[in-house]
Amino acid sequence: MYCGIAIFPSKEIQDAANSFRKRYDPHYNLIQPHLTIKEKEQWNEDQLAAAAAHLEQITKSIQPFEIHFNRFSSFYPVNNVIYLALSDTTEMIKLHNTICTDVCRESEKPYAYNPHLTIGQELGADELHDVLSSLKNRKVNLTSKVDRVHLLFQTDNEAWTVHQTFLLRG
Repeated sequence: MYCGIAIFPSKEIQDAANSFRKRYDPHYNLIQPHLTIKEKEQWNEDQLAAAAAHLEQITKSIQPFEIHFNRFSSFYPVNNVIYLALSDTTEMIKLHNTICTDVCRESEKPYAYNPHLTIGQELGADELHDVLSSLKNRKVNLTSKVDRVHLLFQTDNEAWTVHQTFLLRG
């Protein structure tokens, strides 16, 4: 089964993101707005159990923190994705680096981890430029507390659901 690790921001941020995702993200119905910590990976039951034990242990030492979204951005030209960007990625990168160790270590990727909240993907180049140019002028000032991480799995209908939640208890 496919599994991954993510955080879900506040309802206010999810509602703001979904107002765009309904139109620009074909995965809108498959997963709620989130920031990926560990991308999806094929795991068996033993690997899922090992990841849960790892998260249970590691989250004991991680303190909750705040994140702040301050703008829209894009991965263009590498990928036609529009996202809500963080004003400071330091804490999310630290969280990622702490969690993605041992049994949750990530495979080599051709890009660095960039925490973000996707609001549009699989867009054509013209649509991406049109949407991004209109969003660049919008003011963004959204804050959320990060106090838990979620171990997710993908269901048979390709939707993502929470397997287990781990509170940050540091």
